[in-house]
Amino acid sequence: MKRRQLLLGAASLMASAALVTGCGSTPAATPNPTPVEDPIGNITFWSSMAGMDKVAEAFNASQDKIKVTFETIPNGGAGGYAKLSTAITAGNGPDVATIEYPQLPQFVSNGQLQPLDGYINKAETVDKLTDETKALVQFGEQTYALPYDAAPMIMWYRKDMLDKAGVSTPKTWQEFEEAGRKLKAVAPEAHLASFNPNEAALTAALSWQAGGKWFGTEGDSWKVGVNDEPTKKVATYWQKLIDQKIVKVQQSFSDEWSADLASGAVVGVLGANWSATGIQKRTEASGQKGQWIAAEVPNWGTPADAFYGGSSFNITKSSKNPAAAAKFIEFLATSKEAVTARGNTGSAFLAFPGLTPVAQKAFDASYFGNDIYEVFGKAYSTITPGWQWGPNWDITNTALKDAYGTLTSGGKVLDAVDTAQDATVAGLKQNGLSVKE
Repeated sequence: MKRRQLLLGAASLMASAALVTGCGSTPAATPNPTPVEDPIGNITFWSSMAGMDKVAEAFNASQDKIKVTFETIPNGGAGGYAKLSTAITAGNGPDVATIEYPQLPQFVSNGQLQPLDGYINKAETVDKLTDETKALVQFGEQTYALPYDAAPMIMWYRKDMLDKAGVSTPKTWQEFEEAGRKLKAVAPEAHLASFNPNEAALTAALSWQAGGKWFGTEGDSWKVGVNDEPTKKVATYWQKLIDQKIVKVQQSFSDEWSADLASGAVVGVLGANWSATGIQKRTEASGQKGQWIAAEVPNWGTPADAFYGGSSFNITKSSKNPAAAAKFIEFLATSKEAVTARGNTGSAFLAFPGLTPVAQKAFDASYFGNDIYEVFGKAYSTITPGWQWGPNWDITNTALKDAYGTLTSGGKVLDAVDTAQDATVAGLKQNGLSVKE
């Protein structure tokens, strides 16, 4: 039995005939459909993102030819992706779905999504995106999603604690380590940040920033490098911070993490633009207003960043009305009215040009001690090009999180990425993919 071929990559990469599972010939690229200028009909939309019900209502109110029925589903980690995959396979999935970037290639490779090419106005949508954002949603020569948010990795600090330690905002990872040591000298129980073993995607972002490439292609095979040299550098560095107690190993979003932020036991958060709401929620009652600032993530000598999080909108294989679905996706991903309708859902940084200022107006950022959106923009401008997500993020994500489970009992970060590399290669081979290390 033949499964769908997938070559994943940045927009410059092309589909390869042999990146298939099973046997048989490679399926031809899906021909572009004939555009439908004025589609009509009823469609369904599934999402776990807050406020999307309001966006669907706004779209319905804006015209009378397409009616969207919205359904809230759990987020991916709570079973949302399993529900979506099962429904599409059974032929009763939604017309439009929300899928995060690391998981998107798996849905594409399984043949569960329809390309948007021919349905969307390319000149008014895809062509206006940055190359780094396009690379998240394009596979071979086809576009399988429109991006919603494009979340740059951001470092958040207690500015008052940096001042107490006598240090300025770290620009490089060397300065970050030095700042951590100086902080320990004046506040021995404090940690400059946390290392979150439940956030494998953050390790990916740190590797991406350092120039790592966990997935690529070589000839007719996938090339896997979860423990490539940039990642080994990142792993060794963070192990050093753990050993010096500059950072604390703890689960993000846990009660322990929340309590440490409130008490000052942890005075920094390595997160993304979307971290603002969570930081405020956990520290406001402790009188920390004005003390937290956003900063570009320290780098290895040259300004660089990576995406950490973000979602896309897609047409599933179940859709019987992809033209109407595409019309709604254009509204979701490119319309200022859609952003306004969603309201205040946090410190969003959106992929399509001109939308972030609209989201910014809905979010009260006065809790923070600097212009956080100015920092977001600078970070976004330095995204490292060339990153690809692999054909099955679940394998790598699970393996890395499981391996990180030993960090509080003598395990090492470097050993964990080696374990994740072995598990990823074995898992992809088990799925029938040709893999090189």
